[in-house]
Amino acid sequence: MWLIGAHVSIAGEISQSFDRAKALNCTAFQIFTRNPRGWASKKLDEKEILNFHKKFEETGLFPVAHMPYLPNLASPNKEIYDKSVKILSEELTKCHILKIQYLVTHMGSHMGTSEEEGIRRVAEACNIALKSSEGNTMLLLENTAGQKNSVGHTLGHLRRCLDLIEDQSRAGVCFDTCHGFAAGYDIRTQDAVEHLLKDFEGTIGIERLKVIHVNDSKGALNSHLDRHEHIGRGQIGLNGFKALMSFKQVRKLPLIIETPYESEKDYMRDIEILWSIAKEQV
Repeated sequence: MWLIGAHVSIAGEISQSFDRAKALNCTAFQIFTRNPRGWASKKLDEKEILNFHKKFEETGLFPVAHMPYLPNLASPNKEIYDKSVKILSEELTKCHILKIQYLVTHMGSHMGTSEEEGIRRVAEACNIALKSSEGNTMLLLENTAGQKNSVGHTLGHLRRCLDLIEDQSRAGVCFDTCHGFAAGYDIRTQDAVEHLLKDFEGTIGIERLKVIHVNDSKGALNSHLDRHEHIGRGQIGLNGFKALMSFKQVRKLPLIIETPYESEKDYMRDIEILWSIAKEQV
């Protein structure tokens, strides 16, 4: 079964994310478990947790969680770093409580120090959080577009960070197509996707690829511009996503859109396109 979905809101109560995903014809979805633009977070009460579990069982949908925006796991600033590690640990525990299998995180910015120092800090943050959190939720490092001072825009960055994480069973990768394209990884053709997957296998190991963020790109190849576009309307183009979804390594993974959202119709169109591509692969 294809796992196709979108990032949806948890407004009202976190369990309502299942209803929103189902209304969009999703079989998977992504959420923030808290306000993504703040440091504070309220604790989930027992009723919210039970309702989430109930919806999980009733719908059979596959939820993925994403870290909020403010934490910076590569930061050299001790206050920011410590707060970021604390939130990462809290989010891993919360995902365990909600029975969410994957938590996606950006690696962050080294703030002008160095890529190697940034990678080391991210790995250290992951080690602390994985040890101090409950459960076995897997932490997925997301690739970046290669903006100034960012960590994680090459497969090599991801591999070096993964190598420093002590609990290898709880560390994997979420690959964002827009970020990858903007960082120089072409996926516009069958040959280009095949080359990327071989590169991923050789550098990281394809078994560590657990989620794909399926976003077209406003920016050109190697532009380092992190600007998502609707499927087929950006620089990657519809043929790129057809090529990507033709590979068996991709078919079993959650494919989550984070395309521009002004109304539900925007997401519905992109989800429909992915389902139409999926049906062509049968």
